Amino acid sequence: MKRVTKPIRLDFCDFHPGYLKTNNFFYNLLKEHFSLEICDQPDFLIYSFFGHQHRLHSGTKIFFTGESAAPNWKECDYALTSRYLDDPRHLRLPFYVLYGDARAIVKGQEDPAKILARKTKFCSFVVGNQHPRKNKNRADFFQRLSRYKRVDSGGRFLNNIGGPVPGGTAGKVQFLRDYKFNIAFENAAIPGYTTEKLFEAMQARTLGIYWGNPLVNREFNPRSFLNYPDFPNEEALVEKIIELDRDDAKYLEYLRQPYFHEDRPNEFFDRERLLSFFEKVFTQPIQPVSQRRKWFSPGRWTLVKRNRPTYS
Repeated sequence: MKRVTKPIRLDFCDFHPGYLKTNNFFYNLLKEHFSLEICDQPDFLIYSFFGHQHRLHSGTKIFFTGESAAPNWKECDYALTSRYLDDPRHLRLPFYVLYGDARAIVKGQEDPAKILARKTKFCSFVVGNQHPRKNKNRADFFQRLSRYKRVDSGGRFLNNIGGPVPGGTAGKVQFLRDYKFNIAFENAAIPGYTTEKLFEAMQARTLGIYWGNPLVNREFNPRSFLNYPDFPNEEALVEKIIELDRDDAKYLEYLRQPYFHEDRPNEFFDRERLLSFFEKVFTQPIQPVSQRRKWFSPGRWTLVKRNRPTYS
């Protein structure tokens, strides 16, 4: 990667409330390789979808989302999303990459029998909310599996342990460690859309029960978790869970499997891959899409007024 010597005038907007401009995944990565200058009138803007302030910017715009949305090329010049897109302006960056070090799920020489011996509970479920149309299946599956044994729900949705699990990601992973299984259903089943849910289950060395990205087997070893589409129906999946719960030897067959193919982190954790993308963004001369408008659209001001978050 060639070194960029001039300062990169950068800003962030439209992320979730409380997002820190000088302490986030992108800033912490980029500052080690580029000279960054955070400013209100940047040459480069990294933005997400929690607002509309990006509409006021005229520099090069890089869209990022950890959700399933595709980039809107009428608004952005480059994009980082979970989608598989054949477009030089896009780089696939699954959301789980932002949630920890790949080494956390490289198994190496650990002893699966000792891990199983520490499992004192059956199954966990941590969900914040439900969409009645898009992901009702995970609530249905929670109820179905609960008819066999109690499933502990540690999120805001269907909570049955006295309150949500505290401590953010670290707290959730610690909570999952006591369980043999974890229901890790995504919000939607869209190719490429893999969030933190399965990755967190792997960090906790609990057997993930996954539904979501139909291409997830490209990223993770399919023999290391239970993938809903691999079963003819829900009843067959539940029967498999019960079988593994009652047979330690069969459960250990899954626990012995590496999470990554050949126990090597997949390409999406490669920092050089991501840095090379930003090297291109920072050095490739383009006319930003925001400067190609032939007339001013007053509607963008109306949208911006709806959401004016404060960042620091």
